[in-house]
Amino acid sequence: MEEEGSKKKSSKLIIMIVVAVILFLAGGGASFYFLSGDSAETEAELVEGEAEPISEAVYYDLGKSLIVNFPKGSGASLIQISVTLLVEDEESIDALKKHEPMMRNNLLMAISAKGSANLMTREGKEALRAEMLKEIGSVMEKMTGQNKVKDIFFTTFVMQ
Repeated sequence: MEEEGSKKKSSKLIIMIVVAVILFLAGGGASFYFLSGDSAETEAELVEGEAEPISEAVYYDLGKSLIVNFPKGSGASLIQISVTLLVEDEESIDALKKHEPMMRNNLLMAISAKGSANLMTREGKEALRAEMLKEIGSVMEKMTGQNKVKDIFFTTFVMQ
């Protein structure tokens, strides 16, 4: 009788182990299928959405800081911003130097249009950065027919 009970227990144990292994393998297979099934499709989507990589980072410092006075009672009375541009190639720097007065004018106008209250937050600064990049791009498109400026960075940002 003990042998029968022992055989029953060991056969139940073997069945439970086999079922556990099957469930484990099925779960692993399902995970692999669902997690890696779309990899080719998502890679294609990523490639389409990516910007063209710049072969060599070329930075151009706009030189003197941009300084704007704000009216009294507007929070800050003065803002000083230094800007560095990321461009595609060295040849673009000559065009930037040539049209710097127009770019500086448009950038000063964009800063003064934002107002000091809008520039107190990170979101306001990011919006100004995007606006400044757009202004520089429009100057370069208008004057050279192409825009090779890829990004703009604040290297100094002081509000008083």
